[in-house]
Amino acid sequence: MPVNRNALIRYRTLDNCLRNRYRQWTLEDLIEACSEALYEYEGIDKGVSRRTVQMDLQMMRSDKLGYNAPIVVVEKKYYAYEDPEYSITNIPLTEQDLGKLTEVADILRQFKGFTHFHELNGMVQRLEDRIHTAKTKQAPIIDLEKNENLKGLEHIDRLYQAILKKKALSISYQSFKAREASDCTFHPYLLKEYRNRWFVLGIKKQSQHLLILALDRIMSIEDSPVEYLENKDYDLSSHFRDVVGVTVNVGDAPMEVELFVDYHNAPYVLTKPLHHSQKLLETGKNGIVIQLKVKHNFELEREILGYGECMKVLKPERLKRRIQEKLRNAYELYDKELKLSELDSSMKKLQRRGSAVLENLYTQKEIGKILSAIHWATQNQERFARSENLFAIRNLLQEIPALKSLLFNANLSSLIREGFGKDYFLTKAIYFDKPPQSNWYVTWHQDVPINVAEKKEAAGFKGWTNKGGLVSVIPPVDYLHSSFTVRIHLDDTDEQNGALRIIPRTHFSILSDEEIAQLRDSAESSYCKVKKGGVHLMKPLTLHASSKTENDKHRRVIHLEFNNQELPGGLAWLEREEVFIPN
Repeated sequence: MPVNRNALIRYRTLDNCLRNRYRQWTLEDLIEACSEALYEYEGIDKGVSRRTVQMDLQMMRSDKLGYNAPIVVVEKKYYAYEDPEYSITNIPLTEQDLGKLTEVADILRQFKGFTHFHELNGMVQRLEDRIHTAKTKQAPIIDLEKNENLKGLEHIDRLYQAILKKKALSISYQSFKAREASDCTFHPYLLKEYRNRWFVLGIKKQSQHLLILALDRIMSIEDSPVEYLENKDYDLSSHFRDVVGVTVNVGDAPMEVELFVDYHNAPYVLTKPLHHSQKLLETGKNGIVIQLKVKHNFELEREILGYGECMKVLKPERLKRRIQEKLRNAYELYDKELKLSELDSSMKKLQRRGSAVLENLYTQKEIGKILSAIHWATQNQERFARSENLFAIRNLLQEIPALKSLLFNANLSSLIREGFGKDYFLTKAIYFDKPPQSNWYVTWHQDVPINVAEKKEAAGFKGWTNKGGLVSVIPPVDYLHSSFTVRIHLDDTDEQNGALRIIPRTHFSILSDEEIAQLRDSAESSYCKVKKGGVHLMKPLTLHASSKTENDKHRRVIHLEFNNQELPGGLAWLEREEVFIPN
């Protein structure tokens, strides 16, 4: 039985509706969906009759077209597939279909040897394999690369039709960097596939450069009443000529990239070139040197990084340094990983001596992001700009909220969860910066006072102070015993640039001024040297002091304090903040 194009559009639309289990479909809903589809694809605006859709459903239920669709009516009102996995697109090919496909394969096979039909070389084998599988019911001989969970494929036909019919679209799009989707009018010109991921190339406005959108980031597509802007300025056939992948940095010129490939991987690179411009420059016993003429983009870097230690960038220098930095950052992800055995040893030392150092909790990249966030805030917030000598920023996470996600990486979260306890929360955060040749230093002391939101009387709390609006109080000693200090070092720190000196085993009680003076003169002290990215753990009652900075190096530290005790009598920690610690 011949089936016209309008009927096929209706069948496909009904199939899409009935496969959607997240909505209940009445007959009126199905009629409306079919009417909209016919208007979209064929421009038919008279709609579809109730009888037509009823007949379509009956035809799909029957075996006349080979569908035998398991369509049921739920609650005498809603239409659905009884089998949630069913689709008319999954039905087996008929003998007539297989015959036609065999004829097509025979015709295509005749063109395989011609220069202009090189792209058919893989297509014919795939088609023949599909026919063979359907005829013999055997497992496929060819296994194609596919991603069953790939998003955005449902947009391909809509975009294809828009390009074909030259129609503008209203697209809701959310990039991976955007917090929410945004709407735009888009004029599509070309669909592009790269490594099993689809993209669409087009423009938003006449004067703008070409824009490429990933189909898996498109939230929705609607028709736009805006007149379609035809492509008159760009040669789409050569747009991706000078790049690996799909990212084209407009205005950049192609550069000559020279790569060394070791002898184990050389055959793979020679038989499957990284780019059509690839040339073999040298062949040696250890490997080969190849040259590409491409623009610098993300995909080029990813291709090189994929070969790991088997490939090295020789030229240009900028790309070489870029890959070197990424490999260093990748290495640090493994190297700077807090080990529970190391944490356990440090926590025992902390409880015994009042101080311990844990190295390698932050990578160089993480430290760079932390310093950049602080620098941006101090340069762009008026309050900081008024401070000539910015040695400290108190209430740090309130002043610079973006720091919280940067500070609480996996290592710090593990330190708090496994070392302190899951019930611990943040009570203080300060940023200290001791500039080169600084005279700023702190004499011997214990961190006894705590900051509270306001002054309220509470039993056992004494020594109230109010300096610059900061209310501090001396709590009972048990509050200090349950507290931990974490000092995150953003620079290498030693005795020449203000490293803390500590007197061990002084963290068990609050010392008087006389006791501090006696210990200062008689007890043995030591400097706490910490490498950049490491942390100094300390009990707040540990007697400590900082010296002047005598060299030309900064000593930048973020001082964090944690506790697990709520304050009594209506008192509240000034900077109390819950810390998200992943399981």
